[in-house]
Amino acid sequence: MDESRIRGSIVGILARIAPEADLAALEPDRRFRDQFEFDSIDCLNLMTAIEKEFGIKIPEEAYPGLSSLNGCVNYLRTL
Repeated sequence: MDESRIRGSIVGILARIAPEADLAALEPDRRFRDQFEFDSIDCLNLMTAIEKEFGIKIPEEAYPGLSSLNGCVNYLRTL
């Protein structure tokens, strides 16, 4: 998958999940939980939205690796 498309899609998902978040200040290696004060429901919503957007199923054991923008990009690029 194309990295810029993945990155843009993830940012779009974040905008829907956390509309109050300052995505212009997004730090790609910082955990979403720390940047946007995501709780477990927000994280689950993110995983579900990624699955729907990319037509994939993410195994629960992969969730920790998708905790930042770069983590998501790296995971999705391997598919």
